[in-house]
Amino acid sequence: MSSPATSLSATSLTFAWPDGTPVLDGLDISFGPGRTGLVGANGSGKSTLLKLLSGALVPADGTIRVSGEIGLLPQNVTLDTALRVDQALGIAAKRAALHAIEAGDAAEEHFETLDEDWDVEERALVTLGELGLGHIGLDRTVGEVSGGESVLLRLAALLLRRPDVLLLDEPTNNLDLYARRRLYAAVAGWPGVLVVVSHDRGLLDLVDQIADLRAGEVAWYGGNYSAYEEALAVEQEAAERTVRAAEADVRKQRRELTDAHMKLARRKRYGQKMYDSKREPKIVMGARKRAAQESAGKHRILHEERLAEARERLDEAVEAVRDDDEIRVDLPYTAVPPGRQVLTLEKLQTVHGPCVEGLLDLRGPERIALVGRNGAGKTTLLRTIAGELPPVAGLAEAHVPLRFLPQRLDVLDDEATVAENVARFAPGATPNRVRARLARFLFRGKRADQPAGTLSGGERFRAALAALLLAEPAPQLLLLDEPTNNLDMASVRQLTSALESYEGALIVAGHDLPFLDSIGITRWLLVADGVLRDATREEIGQPSGA
Repeated sequence: MSSPATSLSATSLTFAWPDGTPVLDGLDISFGPGRTGLVGANGSGKSTLLKLLSGALVPADGTIRVSGEIGLLPQNVTLDTALRVDQALGIAAKRAALHAIEAGDAAEEHFETLDEDWDVEERALVTLGELGLGHIGLDRTVGEVSGGESVLLRLAALLLRRPDVLLLDEPTNNLDLYARRRLYAAVAGWPGVLVVVSHDRGLLDLVDQIADLRAGEVAWYGGNYSAYEEALAVEQEAAERTVRAAEADVRKQRRELTDAHMKLARRKRYGQKMYDSKREPKIVMGARKRAAQESAGKHRILHEERLAEARERLDEAVEAVRDDDEIRVDLPYTAVPPGRQVLTLEKLQTVHGPCVEGLLDLRGPERIALVGRNGAGKTTLLRTIAGELPPVAGLAEAHVPLRFLPQRLDVLDDEATVAENVARFAPGATPNRVRARLARFLFRGKRADQPAGTLSGGERFRAALAALLLAEPAPQLLLLDEPTNNLDMASVRQLTSALESYEGALIVAGHDLPFLDSIGITRWLLVADGVLRDATREEIGQPSGA
């Protein structure tokens, strides 16, 4: 395991995609012992940087130095489903050697393979147990574990290797609350160098510092993500004050330049009048005219330079203000009166999912969080409520217009533009109205004409959300399935601000507790042991409530 001298650094790191698109250009960065949260907008190069540091990608230029072994947990974990668990953990050969020795085979090759790692099985089982995987054993196949468990299994393999430097890329994607807590514990107890890319606030609040990758450069902030947000708010307030001061200076320099032009014009008229009256010798008047022109030129140039400098300062000030715009839109037609019946679930049995044993009513603009373990049937329940799946038994009836935003965001036509997609959901709206509403979702001008298939993950989510919220009739019940998966922090903030404007009933399936708290959840529904029931926030916050 790592020593105090363990570190990871890169100098002049440069990388571009095969089509020439630059990602990093001459980046210098260094990580010492402790936990670092690497944040930045989608597309800023976070995952690429981790791959470069781990050797999964080769830089075009630059040097990477690491003291000790490095391990990477990639964003998309893929494991061969035919592998046994011990093979996925990388200990199959050692186990076989250990079993051969225990059976009396004293061949030298077995001792070389085992390499004094006599407790390999015990360590493996303890590590699996710490990550909540103690039930799967070492002889089962990877195909028998869930997607979330496969992420933890890959992490277990890294922990067993005991690397000096651990890189985690969006490790909580697709993890339920229970699995997230296991991961949090592993991160909190990590003794070496750890760098984590994540949009999970709960995870980022465990780190010691934040590295903010923006426009190919890194800004460092001490403390966890909450401390980073506070520091950023102070920075942004100062930056906005600088912009206001720079704008005032530009206005002042414009006025002074205008005044200077007016003075020069008056002088020119006076000089011409004197010349026309011929009150002085021609040679004297000519000299005065040349001197006046030179003086006027210098005066004009001085003010023009001052205006140019003021504009330059304004441009620099504007650059320092982050363009993490918030969605601000009025959605009055989504309003649901208090007490109005919105949804009825009665003695409901879903296909391979949870059941409702009695009657469950949703009334008024309730905001419901739907939580439970991966595989518990949350998505199945949402699809049943949306009418995509028929119930096996019982009733699932919505009494108001509803819209469902699935994880896969397939509500958009990739060939159509953003504006055309929104127009499909609101056929009665004029093109001007569609574009005006889209501008509130940050699709301004040409951005509204982008084909949906060319959008980034965050943009695609925003376009899908716009299509549903601007639909006709307006949705008074909105179903969201894991909406923050794969969204950067700016996109999560945009989602939060959009939902602040939504006045209807809301059901959100998710594991991101800080996000759920931020959108004002009023009721918690837990899927456990095949049954849907009401729960408290305190119960959800405990390990048993996952």
